[in-house]
Amino acid sequence: MTHAGIRLRNCLIFFHRWFGVLVCLVFLIWFASGAILMYWDFPGVNAADRLGREPVLDGSRILISPDAAFKLLQTDRPPDELHLVTFDGHPVYRFVFEGEPQMVRADDGLILSEFPPQLTLRIAAAWTGLPPADAKAEANTEEDQWTVAGEFQAWRPLRKYSWPNGEEVYVSTVTGDVVQYTTRSSRIGAYLGAIPHWLYFTPLRKHGPTWRRVVIWTSGLGTITALLGFIIGVWIYSPAKRFPGGGTPARIPYTGQKRWHLILGLFFGPLAISWVFSGMLSMDPFLKMQSGNSQATEAPLAEALRGSPIRLTAYDAKPPREAIRQAAAAFEVRELELTSLAGQPYFLATGESHQQLVIPLDGEPTSEFDRTKIFDVLRKAASPNELTAIRAVTEYESYYLDRRNRLPLPALFVQLNDSERSMYYVDPKTARIVRSYNLHSRWNRWFYRGLHSIDLPWLYKHRPAWDIVVLVLLAGGESLCVTSFLLAWSVVGRKVRGNLERPS
Repeated sequence: MTHAGIRLRNCLIFFHRWFGVLVCLVFLIWFASGAILMYWDFPGVNAADRLGREPVLDGSRILISPDAAFKLLQTDRPPDELHLVTFDGHPVYRFVFEGEPQMVRADDGLILSEFPPQLTLRIAAAWTGLPPADAKAEANTEEDQWTVAGEFQAWRPLRKYSWPNGEEVYVSTVTGDVVQYTTRSSRIGAYLGAIPHWLYFTPLRKHGPTWRRVVIWTSGLGTITALLGFIIGVWIYSPAKRFPGGGTPARIPYTGQKRWHLILGLFFGPLAISWVFSGMLSMDPFLKMQSGNSQATEAPLAEALRGSPIRLTAYDAKPPREAIRQAAAAFEVRELELTSLAGQPYFLATGESHQQLVIPLDGEPTSEFDRTKIFDVLRKAASPNELTAIRAVTEYESYYLDRRNRLPLPALFVQLNDSERSMYYVDPKTARIVRSYNLHSRWNRWFYRGLHSIDLPWLYKHRPAWDIVVLVLLAGGESLCVTSFLLAWSVVGRKVRGNLERPS
């Protein structure tokens, strides 16, 4: 090797060593917490949680029509969404205007605009099924570990209720909704998994832009460190066994931890590079990866599926209680949505296990909306572009995949011939777009989800194959990180001892 080559290699080793000192502990934590995060999410409240805890809707108590309830709000804005649910023992119309909910009781017309402590306590107790008298109440006006995300700001102030068994419920005083729920086990899982993996520590996370920059720069530095290490390993490794090794030729000039570090780096270095880089992509450091024209085309398609704002007087033809009666033959209705397809009004009834029925105003319930009509609406809305692909999706595929099986099946797939080759998946049970891609987000799907979650359809189909593969890879990456940490510790230790032993 030339002197220039030796100097370059030594320079790479220098930077890899000291970058490794800076990030080796973070790598160690990331790989270990990744295994926990496979099975324990950060605590949260999703639609399935709400549905599973909502009481059955009592149609006999719905005495006020949707139009009459809307008039009580004295607004000219048409609602973006309208649902009938049970709230504090009463059937309630839940109107949503640009993300802001307003509720009117369907039995007596009372507008719910304030949520005093005694009401939010009842809501929290009903969520847990535990006695209200056993709850400890406290105000939650600032971020804590479980409400640090920015989405909670619109719901503050919150009231937090804790029970002796470890259940904690956060209720918004703005909307009356349960917005966060944790248990002792879910908090432990988060402390071991999501929080260290996402660097989701409250003092850092509550400063959103700073947290984002820290994650991006730490991931970027980690990517460079791992890449340098792999380059050095390939450079040093000698298939011809040109290194002396205790009397026999060797492929690697090191012994002990250095030897193991180089061997593990050759095997698992590419994995470390791809995982840390793809983790950085989760923070959208390159906005081009997420941008594109499909976002501009999705909105018109979604609006066309809904059509013009619904005339609430149309529901006088079939009152909500009649729709509930019709659906009750199939399941107990927990939620009734007043929705539309291309401006034509429908009811959408949902049960505890997310069973759904589409109920027209002039007919019997059906399992889904008319697929032909959905395709026709999308075809017209896409003009002047054309639909180049139309098909039904009956099982998960490369761009429509969910490890926890929460994405609805069947789905309808359409693709446009626009410059982005935009593609959409529509749920025929709701006539809503549930997943969309453009040219850039397709790349992001593979660079982020594909590399970071090993999000591969054939592995998901044959679980526990996915679990075994990912856990083995994580164990290999963790082993590499352990050697990194031990070497970094020895490097820092030598420097500290050298400074202490140096004569003053």
